[in-house]
Amino acid sequence: MSDIKNLLFDLGGVIMNIDRDRCVRSFERLGFRDAGEYLGDYGQKGPFAALEAGAIDADEFHREIRRIAADGSITDEQIDRAFNAFLTGIPAERLRHLRELRKRYRIYLLSNTNIIMWNSRIAAAFRIDGLEAADYFDGMVTSFEAKAMKPSAEAFRYAERITGLRPEETLFLDDSRANVEAARTLGFNGLQVPPGEEFYDILKREHLA
Repeated sequence: MSDIKNLLFDLGGVIMNIDRDRCVRSFERLGFRDAGEYLGDYGQKGPFAALEAGAIDADEFHREIRRIAADGSITDEQIDRAFNAFLTGIPAERLRHLRELRKRYRIYLLSNTNIIMWNSRIAAAFRIDGLEAADYFDGMVTSFEAKAMKPSAEAFRYAERITGLRPEETLFLDDSRANVEAARTLGFNGLQVPPGEEFYDILKREHLA
């Protein structure tokens, strides 16, 4: 991988810490008793997946959650707060490593995420030292904008079109083995970031940092 020019990062589980169980508990407190069946570590179902895929907007999502929970009194704010419980923040050290890596590579993001988290908890997590998410990346691609989710080929091809990335010059880092394998079949270099490991340590082991 000596000719790598671009790093393409996943967000949750790689840059941002996540806690699926905390999110499930938050929805259960709202009366959404089957939340655990819809929310996964590496993928969502039902209205959660539809929101990530850009198939529905936030208003439709809120209505669907109230319908499934059979409680029309749940507010949009309560739903958003429960959903954002999935995300627990970004360690400052990871942001520092991203800034360092950007001196050597072009840095991109490809995330399965949704407009609610993107405009609230995710945006806030990058606002350290007066910076925004866009200050860390040369390009950012989200599933709700692409209307396609990893590990589908459509998600990666959309990222190529939008950013101009050449797969053979790009290393993709994700905590999902399925996503990494999908990227490799499309010509990307790929490395999995397992739970408990740091992307920067993995890059150093590969002599890429």
